[in-house]
Formats: sequence, structure tokens, C-alpha cells
Amino acid sequence: MSDKLIIFDTTLRDGEQSPGASMTKDEKIRIAKALEKMRVDVIEAGFPIASPGDFDAVQTVANIIKDSSVCGLARALDKDIDRVAEALKGAASARIHTFIATSPIHMENKLRMSPDQVLEQAVRAVKRARQYTDNVEFSPEDAGRSETDFLCRIIEAVIDAGAGTINIPDTVGYTLPAHFGKLIAELRERIPNSDKAIFSVHCHNDLGLAVANSLAAVINGARQVECTINGLGERAGNAALEEVVMAVRTRRDVFSCETDLDTTQIVNCSRLVSNITGFPVQPNKAIVGANAFAHEAGIHQDGVLKHRQTYEIMRAEDVGWRANRMVLGKHSGRNAFRQHLKKLGIEFGSEEQLNAAFARFKELADKKHEIYDEDLQALVTDTKTRENERIKLVALRVCSEMGETPHANVTISIDGVENSVGASGSGPVDATFKAIKALVDSNANLLVYSVNNITDGSDAQGEVGVRLEKEGQIVNGQGADTDIVIASAKAYLNALNRILTPVERKHPQAARQV
Repeated sequence: MSDKLIIFDTTLRDGEQSPGASMTKDEKIRIAKALEKMRVDVIEAGFPIASPGDFDAVQTVANIIKDSSVCGLARALDKDIDRVAEALKGAASARIHTFIATSPIHMENKLRMSPDQVLEQAVRAVKRARQYTDNVEFSPEDAGRSETDFLCRIIEAVIDAGAGTINIPDTVGYTLPAHFGKLIAELRERIPNSDKAIFSVHCHNDLGLAVANSLAAVINGARQVECTINGLGERAGNAALEEVVMAVRTRRDVFSCETDLDTTQIVNCSRLVSNITGFPVQPNKAIVGANAFAHEAGIHQDGVLKHRQTYEIMRAEDVGWRANRMVLGKHSGRNAFRQHLKKLGIEFGSEEQLNAAFARFKELADKKHEIYDEDLQALVTDTKTRENERIKLVALRVCSEMGETPHANVTISIDGVENSVGASGSGPVDATFKAIKALVDSNANLLVYSVNNITDGSDAQGEVGVRLEKEGQIVNGQGADTDIVIASAKAYLNALNRILTPVERKHPQAARQV
């Protein structure tokens, strides 16, 4: 019989550490519900000590999620651990994840602590966490650059102290698959009480090896992988959940373990995370990219037509790709709309929210002949995002013709007060952005502007992503509409709103250890 591979998703914690990817509480809840529906084993919901907002989000997720364990991150400090325990009080299944750095460069330059002091603090932290729950995870931060002898010492000690999961992080993406796999095997072999804990891995993608390192660890006995949807995460990101899961499932001849995930939910979850964070999925991204199951070369097309497995090692349907057309139209009723969204895992907290989304649906149905699930995801995100925005788009008129300078007239509402202005630019989008900047003097710099189609067809909604920077703060904005200029205006205003009302959060591993 195969062992179970535990999937630990940290999209809501490590994924949120991507610049501009901060999420509101409601957005975290939507993603957590999608992860639960996918049957993820453990959801790391955040870092409760970071801010009141993060504490509230973790607490709310813990109270809502019933079928997955909910985890909170804590430094090896009493105040951090107590804060996590408080946030997780209402969880059906709670886990406390505590960490401290163990590499020489971190201990000497960041912690300014000796190895013995680090070991003592790690043991004390695990014991304190065990006062609240028997589900305790310990991570030696930057294990990939730590000395193996010291790792053996500290891991043996924290297992004795009550840690049931030992996570080995390649925090800076430094290791190579052969090296990392060997490290896992060596730790499991050398540590006397290693059989009393599940070994886990948390790999970063700085060298593009996060998934490869994670899989090498699984081959060498790791039975939990920490990962994120779409590989989201700080710097170059984390190991992508969808790639790890499908590699283990597809290569059963190599891996003596299996997951409990409902893989048909992968694409839906991928799009939800992309939609909320504003980080588009590249077309050639494995598993969830638009081209992942596309064939253009004649030889490939001929092979697939004759026998699918000639060029496809997975079924597109197994990860959630499907031509799922809504049967709803502009004459459909509110209840049918509600029930279809429920099938997609989307529910509303109030009738007002449902009514607002339904009104948007009716508007979209008048513009588009066919409406897809992807359109609904974008519509719901757009509706929820703009509920409490200070700046709202009221009207937009653009004139663009060959040989003439494009011009845009924009009317926006700022805290309920409407203002209008016109501006010219090199194109309709540029003119629109200049008009908005004239009305909202934010001094923000535009770093990224990207456009993607949500579905196929010339009437598809365009999904625009905008990244702004102001005094070191980076935010993403997103907008969707069948008119790409309107979508661009929505995205720009969405980003400006995030600058005006930022999500309070700090980087958990940047906080100095004391």
C-alpha cells in the first residue's frame, strides 16, 4: 500500500508575501474554501502576530474551515505562539507551526545567537506550543544552508519536546535535487527518533528547482510537501502545488505515496488565486497554463488524434480543464444564478452581495452571448473587491482613430464626490490613465501593465493586471470587462484603492528575533 503524502498549502501565508499579493480577509476566506473543496490537508492561513488584520483573517478561516487542518505561523517566541493559539481556538483541527533559523549566516548575522541558544529556544517554543495542541510543526529556517550535524541535534531535541512534523525549508532556494534528497535521507537515518515525526519540505524557487527539490525529498521519505497555488510566493515563489501533486499522481511507478486531493479542482483554484492576487498564469505554465494541453505542431496533433497518450501524459479533465458553458442567460433568475455559483464554491455573506453580483451578471449577459465559469469567477471577484472602494469609476468615454491623438474623458467618485477630467495620450489606455492620475494625485509609479483574455472568442472579457509602486509599497490591481479600456481603468483604480487603504501586514521572517 502507498503512503499518504500530506499537502500543506501556504498560499495564504507565504504566497501572500509576494510583493503586491496582500489579500483581504474575505479574499482569504474564498481561497481557503476552495482549498478545502480540493481536499488540501493543511491550510496555513497566516502569521497572526504580524498585524490585527492577519490575526482576524486566521481566526475567521479557522472558524469556517472544517475538513482541513488550519495552521498559523509563529516565530520561536512565547508571544507569537500564544497569538497563534488564540487565533486557532475555534478550529476543528489546529496546527501551530513555529520556526527559528539554523544556518550559520542567519544565526550569526540575523539572530546574533549561538547554536546552543537557538536549540534551547526551539525546544522551549515547541513545548509551549504543545500546551495548546498536540499538532505542532517545527522548521529550522534556512535548513538548506545549515550544518547537518546541528540539524540532527536540534531536530532530535524538538521531536523529544513534542513536534510531530519536522519541516526542512530550502528558504532561499539554494539546494539542488540530489543534494536536497540526500539531506532528507540522511536526517531520517541519523536522527534516533526520526520515526516519531513526519518529515516535510518547504522549497523556494530561486533557481527554478522548488518542485524538483520537493519531489527529490519525497522520493527520500518526506511525507509532507509545503506548496502554493501557481507557485505563488516571495521572490521567485514556492513549489507549485499543482505540479507536485500531478507529478506524484502521474509517476506512480516512481513515488510510493499518493495524495487525497480532488485534482479536478486544480484549474478552478488556480484561476481564483490568479484573479484575487492579480498575478496572471503564464500560458506555458505546467498543468494550469492555457497552453498546457494545447497542440499546434502537425505531428503532435496527428498523434493525439490517433491516441491521446502519444503526446499527453495526463488527462486535461483530471485537473479541471473543461469546456464548461453556463446554461444561464440574460433571462435566468436569481436562484438559478445562486445555485450555479454554489456549485463553483462561491457563496455570499448577504443578499445585498448576491444582488450586486446578479446585477453585474445581467449586464455581462447583455454583452456576451456565452458566459463561462471563468467569467463568473472574475465577476464575483470584481463585485466583492469594489464594495468598499473609496475611488469608483462612474463614466468613461474614449475617442481613438487613425491619425488622431487618442483622448479620454473620465468621471470618478472619490468618497462619494464625483469629478471629471479629460486627457490625451499615446493610446486610449494611456489617455485613460493620465486622466485618472489628474484626478487622483497618488504619485504612484506604474510598474506592470498586462492583459489576458479570460475565455476564448472575440467577445471574451479582458482581464487587466496593473502593478503600482509608491514609496516602496507595491500593490496589484485587477479589472475585467468586455471593453479592454474599461477593464484597464478598473484595474488602475483597484490598485489606487489598495494604496489608499493598504492591507496591514508585515513579512514574518523579516521581523528580528528577540
